Amino acid sequence: MEFKWIDNYEISVKIQNESVILSANKEGLLSLANHLTALANDESPRGHFHLDEYNSLEEHSAELIIERTE
Repeated sequence: MEFKWIDNYEISVKIQNESVILSANKEGLLSLANHLTALANDESPRGHFHLDEYNSLEEHSAELIIERTE
């Protein structure tokens, strides 16, 4: 699966009062849309991806795992 990041993207994930809050600028939302499209592709060999503060999210973000179910 190939991730296509849009320059200057910002994405953060926080857990607050048992809710998950995903915040992103325009570039971040477009980048996530690219990732979700790639994941939905039937030819994708992977059924999930991980994002965290060490891999694409803003500092102090909670880990985000997105998976495709059959």
